[in-house]
This record gives sequence, C-alpha cells and structure tokens, in this order.
Amino acid sequence: MTSLDEYARQSGLSDPGRYTPLFDGLSTDPRELAAVVRNVMVHYFAAGLTFTGERLEEINNRWVERILDTDQGRHAAPLSAPRPETERVVGCCRDFTLLTVAALRHKGVPARSRIGFAGYFHPDFHEDHVVVDYWNGQRWVYLDAQLDPADWPFDPGDIDRPVGAQSQPPPMFATAAQVWSAYRRGADIRNFGVGSAESTPSGHPLRGPVFVAGTVLLELAHRQRDEVLLWDLWGERLQPSDGALALVDEVAALVLAADEDDESAERELTDRYRTDPRLRVDGTVRCLSPSGTESMVDLRTRAVVG
Repeated sequence: MTSLDEYARQSGLSDPGRYTPLFDGLSTDPRELAAVVRNVMVHYFAAGLTFTGERLEEINNRWVERILDTDQGRHAAPLSAPRPETERVVGCCRDFTLLTVAALRHKGVPARSRIGFAGYFHPDFHEDHVVVDYWNGQRWVYLDAQLDPADWPFDPGDIDRPVGAQSQPPPMFATAAQVWSAYRRGADIRNFGVGSAESTPSGHPLRGPVFVAGTVLLELAHRQRDEVLLWDLWGERLQPSDGALALVDEVAALVLAADEDDESAERELTDRYRTDPRLRVDGTVRCLSPSGTESMVDLRTRAVVG
C-alpha cells in the first residue's frame, strides 16, 4: 500500500539528484513553491509562445533532475531568481506538477501527481490535466501549480475536491477515474481530452471514452509514484486487449474507493499494479511526443533504445 511516508519520499522520476541543494532554501508553503516552479517552467503552448527544435524537445525531459539540469545550464542561480519567460524550461502541466511535488517531498510533505480533466480552461470542454495533491496534515489538497492565482477567479491552491462516483464529472477538476465512472453511468464525455472543442472535432482520437480509459491507467501509474509523461505508452496503454474495458472499470473503482480512505482498496491497487504487466510501468516506454518525435526509452538507464 502506498503510504503517506512513501509519498513524502522522492520517486525515480521526481528525484532531483545532484540538484537537491536547490530545494534547501525554498519555502515550505506549497503555494510559494508553486510560484517558484512557474518561474522555472513555461508551458509549451499555453504561454502563447512558439517553441521548436531542441527547445520543444524539452517537453521530454521526463526526470526532475533533467529539468533542473536544463534550467541550471541557462541560469546558474537559485530557482527563485527571476528567469525570462522565453528562457524557462519548456514543459507541460505534468512538469509543473512534478517539480512542485519534488520540492514538497524534499520538505517532507507527502505529495503526488493526480491525472484528470480540468473544466476551467475552455467553455464546455474538459482538458486533460495534472495537478498536485499534497497532504496538509489533515487532508489531501489539490493545487494547480501551473496557474498564477492572480489570473483566475478561483483559488488554484485549493481546488474543489468532490469525491466518489458521480453521474456527471465535477466542473472544476475530476480525476480520470471519476470521469470514467461518470461515463459508465451514462455521462457524455466526448468533450474530455486534448485540445478545446474549437480546435479538435468531436471524433478526434485524443478525446472521448477511449482516451479517458487510457488516462485511467496513467492515473494509476502516477498514484503508484511512476510519474511518466502523458504521452508515454506501456502495457495496456500500448496494446489494449479484449479485456481492456473490464480492467479500466476495476482500476477506476479501486481508485475511487482508495480516495475515500478505503485501505483495502489502496492495498489492492498497489498489489495489482506491482503484479499485472498490463498496468505496471516496467523498463521501457514508447514515447509519442507532441514534438513530433517517437522513441523507445529505457527508464532504468534513461537511454533512448529505439
């Protein structure tokens, strides 16, 4: 079972490695840590800037240590020292989240990344998104590290957190398991995925039930501290089987139960993940990057192997 103690320790992907001292002087306040992260990261399209070539490839840094290596190669300075937006490390919501999670874990705060869909970016569309989930000593709190609170009409540092299975996903942020559960209860989730309703047609392959099903498996991996890229494929995400829907149903139900403090569900999730090769991130992933590149990456050696 993944415990609070485990969430307070670095994973293989969140470990800052030789850049650990960069976290020493930072605040323990999650909101302040998120502000520092926004000073280090820039979203590859949401900032309104255009990145190409090697700069765009930064979205595949994957490991926090590599993110910080890229940053320090440009700015040999504390993470809180101002960086021009155009010189920040290019990433996505997953990277804003994981860098914040790494800083929180360094401070001994249990933290994890949660995968789901946000309803606050586009009208009538839920964008795939990653937020921080940290333990404040009494409860888990959703924090969207990508968002500057000054720019939004709600508090990104404590996003509303509906729990359990619902007939319709909540309007702010819903985990992939919640969205899938709502779909199985009859909800229309064609407008859940990548890109706004204006930018992609309703039949786009990165929208709707098939995409959400794959995101449930991604949510499980992140819950188990394998915080892979959103475009990494492995196991059932790489080659869906005839039993894929039943598997997603089982995983989603266990995630929902675990979120309501069902310890047996949490234990079963961990056991299933560790023993089922359809679920477990183990060794090599296929990376289908938005940069247009495709590669096989060995997570143990950090080498591109094909």
